[in-house]
Amino acid sequence: MVVPVRLRLGLRMMKLWKRFGELFRFPRKSDEDLFRESTMTFGEHLEELRQCLFRALVGLMVGFLIGLLVADQVVDWIQVPLRRALVNYYTREANAIMERRLKELTELGYSEKMLGEAKAQQMFPERVFVNPHELAKQLGLTLPEEGEIGDGNGPSGLVEITMWKPIVEDRRVRTASLNAHEAFAIYVKAALLVGVVLASPWIFIQIWRFVAAGLYWHERKFVYIFLPFSLGLFLLGVAIAFFVVFDPVLQFLLAFNSWLKIDPEPRISEWLNFVLILPLGFGITFQLPLVMLFLERIGVFTVQNYLSQWKIAVVVIFTLAMLFTPPDPWSMIAMAIPLSGLYFGGILLCTLLPRRTAPILPPPT
Repeated sequence: MVVPVRLRLGLRMMKLWKRFGELFRFPRKSDEDLFRESTMTFGEHLEELRQCLFRALVGLMVGFLIGLLVADQVVDWIQVPLRRALVNYYTREANAIMERRLKELTELGYSEKMLGEAKAQQMFPERVFVNPHELAKQLGLTLPEEGEIGDGNGPSGLVEITMWKPIVEDRRVRTASLNAHEAFAIYVKAALLVGVVLASPWIFIQIWRFVAAGLYWHERKFVYIFLPFSLGLFLLGVAIAFFVVFDPVLQFLLAFNSWLKIDPEPRISEWLNFVLILPLGFGITFQLPLVMLFLERIGVFTVQNYLSQWKIAVVVIFTLAMLFTPPDPWSMIAMAIPLSGLYFGGILLCTLLPRRTAPILPPPT
């Protein structure tokens, strides 16, 4: 039988395509190959850790060098919540002083309108003693001889007067530096803070690369899925600490100063340490849902384990919040409550994205 030319050409093309596919086709991995290629010795794990740490430090150094260019602006920016809290604190103090001295100020000629404008413009009343004759000379006035003026309320013939000044110009609402080298240390810490934020994507890549090195090849796909979500949760935790947590924590802490009648004079170095610890603690602990999903994927825990042990998990969360936050109850609560919600969010995530294959590791009984 004569085979048509088109059919023969078609059969030859199919044979060529089959050979081309066999040439570039990767052999199917057996279970034995899967486990053999995924095993690493303890020394190889240490070498992988060393390389990941070195690359992460290089990325951090690059971010630090960039941070040196904008560290002065960062120092001004991170002081905004503290200055705002101090202004509110001394505004309340000024209003309390005016309420206590209302009768006295009224007798001195202050009307309710003047006092209302002083409150609106955040003016702080301060008692000072002046020499009336020296003040008269400055004003170009003539007063009686010394000793004939004064109401006896000041030492050595001095007269007490009330001076008003804007609270924002008060030195007490500004952070202080107690030694010469502290400003340089603050500049370096601010650059380091910028470096950590800028280099966080690269650092997270290195962390997950080290985690992936200890997994089987078919489990490593979860690393590339979790990486962007992990970075997003870290930046979300940092943002919440900066824009949500700082103000309530400062208001809570300064309330004790008002209660104990102690004027706060914060140091910039102590405040910067607070700024460094709190956002990093929030960013790290916000990885909880992904860690839960990852452990459920590789078979370490199941959704039933998470649900049955939720009370213990909440206790552990509050303990971690105590360790990752400064020693005040408000910041601990501000971290523990969202983390508790994230724990149940992790359970929901594991439920919505169930594991399709059997785990490599058997779940704990």
